[in-house]
Amino acid sequence: MNPSPLLITSFQPWRAHQSSNSSDDLIAALQADGKLPNNSIWLRNIPVSFDLAPIRVISELCRYRPHAVICCGMAENRPYLSIEQRAIRAGQQLQTSVNLQKLLQQTLLSEISYNAGNYVCNALYYSVLASIQKYKLPTVAIFAHIPILKGEGRRLVLSDFSKIAEQLAKPMSPELLNSSHLHMSHGHVFDNPPAQISHR
Repeated sequence: MNPSPLLITSFQPWRAHQSSNSSDDLIAALQADGKLPNNSIWLRNIPVSFDLAPIRVISELCRYRPHAVICCGMAENRPYLSIEQRAIRAGQQLQTSVNLQKLLQQTLLSEISYNAGNYVCNALYYSVLASIQKYKLPTVAIFAHIPILKGEGRRLVLSDFSKIAEQLAKPMSPELLNSSHLHMSHGHVFDNPPAQISHR
């Protein structure tokens, strides 16, 4: 099978009150509208598990060796589409090699976030970034936190995500890459990261 230019992942619900996961809702809506990039692969219903989520995603990452991967998770309390700059584990951080300010220039309801949380989303993101380094994969990765899709915000989030996916599915231009690429910082992780940058 030819490599996919883009691998997209979404989680299953994990709380009793959730009938669905907004990350899964988003990709399903874009797929129904034919707005996912051609030849993209959607890996859905990832278990919300510190152990199982990385195993499932990284196995597909190594299998398809995609051009880019967008891991998606739900953020019930965020009003915007949040693209995570970094993931943190045990005082160490890994950052995406994608220049997020450039990536989000044409979006309307998206922001750069420096806090991926302390749960499975952050753990999965860290594992994906670490695996790209370890196996020297020809892949860039970002993590997108998806708000609850409702009202006018739903249309804007779908539009923003579609623009982001289209950019990442193309051959990566130098301006979309950070000069440092992936790197690991050892030691202290700042308790007060830079303020979030919103594009809206």
